[in-house]
Amino acid sequence: MTTENTEKRLIALVDGSIYSKSVCDHAAWIAGRTSAAVDLLHVIGRRETASAPTNLSGNITLGARTALLEELSALDEQKAKLAQKRGRAILEDAKEIVEADGISDVSTKLRIGDIVETVGEFEKNAEMVVIGKRGEAADFAKLHLGSNLERIVRAAKKPVFVASRAFKPVERFLIAFDGGTSSMKAVDHVSRSPLFAGLECRLLMVGAETADTRKKLDDARSVLEAGSYEVRSGIVQGTPEAAIAATVESDDIGILVMGAYGHSRMRSLIIGSTTTEMIRSCKVPVMLFR
Repeated sequence: MTTENTEKRLIALVDGSIYSKSVCDHAAWIAGRTSAAVDLLHVIGRRETASAPTNLSGNITLGARTALLEELSALDEQKAKLAQKRGRAILEDAKEIVEADGISDVSTKLRIGDIVETVGEFEKNAEMVVIGKRGEAADFAKLHLGSNLERIVRAAKKPVFVASRAFKPVERFLIAFDGGTSSMKAVDHVSRSPLFAGLECRLLMVGAETADTRKKLDDARSVLEAGSYEVRSGIVQGTPEAAIAATVESDDIGILVMGAYGHSRMRSLIIGSTTTEMIRSCKVPVMLFR
């Protein structure tokens, strides 16, 4: 007879960027509070192991063309070996950090392929995905987010925890609530999760106060109070981006919890996205629910 593996696991994506240590520290903090094992994952993109396409259609002899193709093939093989060697080194360093933070159940996974597909494969058996706000290729001067972050969040079925630049102890968290399905999912998750136990809870809605918005906020508050939280809630006027950011700053919030990408990617390109703006501008970790 087989028994189902019910061990909690979380995936932490490390890429060698300056955010990797923060990802490890946050993953260890989450694992310590939720009794989860940590799977450290490094994904090597196919472009990292292949040379750029070469046009061999010009005036080049067959023998020379064959020799060049063989040389390019050997170069690709060497690049693949170096990428894997670097990946293993990144994972070894990451494992040392997580273990030094007090977590003993840590495994490392090295994969080659598309990062979104790979995360989708691993998240089936995980409680959460932890990723850095920016990757190696991000433009820090312009505060660009990691190129894969939105792709991963949009595709994820589990919560995605976006780590900030460096880990800081957390005393209180803020749920940015809009009454939608994903933000209600966030409220329900928080009410049952040991991750937030003992932390101060803020619940914020941005917009006009009506009977409907007040009822939605009160319903969300009731769910959290049923989970033994003392909740400070409120509805404020203004744009979501500005009001949420101001509350994070004024209340010394340690984690922002919110629903993610409620609209289509095309609509976000046209009018912008509250999700992207909050991840970009807030200096605290952001936990996202789809």
